[in-house]
Amino acid sequence: MPDTSNIKLTIALKEPDLEAEELEKQARNLVQELKDIDEVEDASLVAVTETPQGSKALGGFLLGILQAEVSIENCKKLFSFLGDRLGGKPIELEVEANGKKLKVTASSREELMAAIQAAQEFVA
Repeated sequence: MPDTSNIKLTIALKEPDLEAEELEKQARNLVQELKDIDEVEDASLVAVTETPQGSKALGGFLLGILQAEVSIENCKKLFSFLGDRLGGKPIELEVEANGKKLKVTASSREELMAAIQAAQEFVA
């Protein structure tokens, strides 16, 4: 019987050269794009109440950090979207599935593709 639990992704955009407002704008735009993908169950900015150590907050949300939830069947499409959309941008990606977590960082398209491959293997 296939696993029907959802995969939770936390995506942290890591662009130190950007002003706080620009980083927030990029995160909000990415959340909206994720919400437009039919296969994505949920996408949102991370509220300050869930503050990871060393994070900055702006307007009640963590700066540049968002979460998405997708079913295991649709995770490949989401990973493909992230590869296309975030290739070449420094990010941290945390994948939570089946009660386990995998955290990877990437600062180039090649590293992101390797991180996505590791995430796909992790949820398989």
